[in-house]
Amino acid sequence: MRKIIHIDMDCFYAAIEERENPELRGKPVGVGGGSRRGVLTTANYEARKYGCRSAMPVFKARELCPHLILVPVRFDLYRAESARIRAIFGRFTEKIEPLSLDEAYLDVSHLHSSGAAIAREIRAQIREETGLTASAGIGPNKLIAKIASDWNKPDGQHEVRAEDVEDFMSALPVGRLWGIGPKMRGKLEAMGIRTCGELRAMDKIDLARRFGTWGLELHALARGEDDREVSIDRIRKSVSCEHTFTENILTLEALRPQLLAMIDEVREDVERRHADRVIRSLVVKMKFADFTRTTAERAHPELDAGVYAELLEEAWKRGANRPVRLLGAGVRFRDPDDGIQPELFDSAGL
Repeated sequence: MRKIIHIDMDCFYAAIEERENPELRGKPVGVGGGSRRGVLTTANYEARKYGCRSAMPVFKARELCPHLILVPVRFDLYRAESARIRAIFGRFTEKIEPLSLDEAYLDVSHLHSSGAAIAREIRAQIREETGLTASAGIGPNKLIAKIASDWNKPDGQHEVRAEDVEDFMSALPVGRLWGIGPKMRGKLEAMGIRTCGELRAMDKIDLARRFGTWGLELHALARGEDDREVSIDRIRKSVSCEHTFTENILTLEALRPQLLAMIDEVREDVERRHADRVIRSLVVKMKFADFTRTTAERAHPELDAGVYAELLEEAWKRGANRPVRLLGAGVRFRDPDDGIQPELFDSAGL
């Protein structure tokens, strides 16, 4: 039986800024661009009480919270803290799959201690050595662990044992499953489906008829099924970063700062773990509110923000101004054997 832990740092960027400047504690803080057209990268819990959230335009955040304290993004600092936290993970397992600077999956199936005890110790070491808090979800697979990590935020954890998965999923709102945004949730609610238990009771053939292969995936997700392994370091054909937005992004300008943050994460990953690889091309992926998707790619030997910006605009134009629910950026490496490269972003949950 697998024991998977999903660690998610609490308001990572904002928490680091509060640690560096204790005067910010207890006040609404946002991290992001300072211009009117800038976008929040994250907001602390005090700011979220006013409705501020990541990817929100700064002017909107200030309307909701006039006394919001805005601090500039410092990715070098955030990357350094992320490396310290990943070093802590390495004390417990080699099976680590980073999703971004502030979250990762850990497979601790080989350890005798319970997943909950291991997660508790990891979180304690993070707090002691960095002064930051983390939340954790523990489950028999990645799907359950990630959902559970949101259960007792901030600075908490929740475990779902294998024998409890059916009960846990039954009452879970369908909106908690990845890939289900407001529009899809509305379609399911129109069918009388509000919980995973109700979705699970639907006939698979009917779901496939309505939603294609996505309907079959939904049926499996509603049952808490997820066979994906925790992907450890290995020779890879590509490196990518992607983010599903809590609310759809409506403008190209709001996507630009999100893309820059992703480029920084991809750059950090390439420089730290794949410095010996030769970059073949740059890629931008976009998924729209109607679940259609597009990928823009260009041959280029290095990470270039200007090329990425052009790819972003190209992908956006293909969507004909449709709202965007997911954005991704990445690189493909040159294959030493000149073999066929697999599709970028083909691993769910990245």
